[in-house]
Amino acid sequence: MPREQAADIAGAFRPATRFGNRWDYYYTRSKLRSDPLYPGVCDALRGSDAPLLDLGCGLGLLAHALRADGQTLPYRGVDNDAGKVARARQAAARGGVADAVFDTMDLATTLPAHRGSVTVLDVLQFIPPAAQARLLDTAIAMLTPGAKLVIRTGLDDGSGRARITRYADLFARAVGWMNAAPKHYPEAESLRARFDAAGLASQFMPLSGNTPFNNWRIVAVKR
Repeated sequence: MPREQAADIAGAFRPATRFGNRWDYYYTRSKLRSDPLYPGVCDALRGSDAPLLDLGCGLGLLAHALRADGQTLPYRGVDNDAGKVARARQAAARGGVADAVFDTMDLATTLPAHRGSVTVLDVLQFIPPAAQARLLDTAIAMLTPGAKLVIRTGLDDGSGRARITRYADLFARAVGWMNAAPKHYPEAESLRARFDAAGLASQFMPLSGNTPFNNWRIVAVKR
């Protein structure tokens, strides 16, 4: 993301006081500058005005990125980390992000009612296989005509990038940034088979940018 745009979004995460915790601010600024995730997802969603459910929203950065991209679709983010959800609400209010709501929810056990598009970004690997399958089937059932299921995930393909991705996810858990350890990295062919069975057209493309991780963007739409 361009430097000025990243800095503008990160400003919403700046602490209210001079000596407040600046972790979210610096993390957000670095994330937006170094990771192609949000430009890639914005590009995938462009052209659709279907309401969006962001499963595993974290700090709600996607809502900020969409508004910066000129996309005004209604946004709802859910995450199992109550602390991140609270900070997402605060940052959205500071940044003037309109028509965005955030809720705390354990995606391994509960999913909200929704009709429209769905994003699942850097989340699948933290959910056990059975719950992962339920999440995908439920997300597919939420899609409406013209809506999209957009996923970014590491894939289990035996590559060196896949090993680095797992180590990075374990490190994120060890330092407390993630509140769960990775459980299961999906395989590309199993995901394609699930989308084919549901009558969806799917597209897989690398979305790692200059990072060493095995991240892929997957977009699935009804044929």
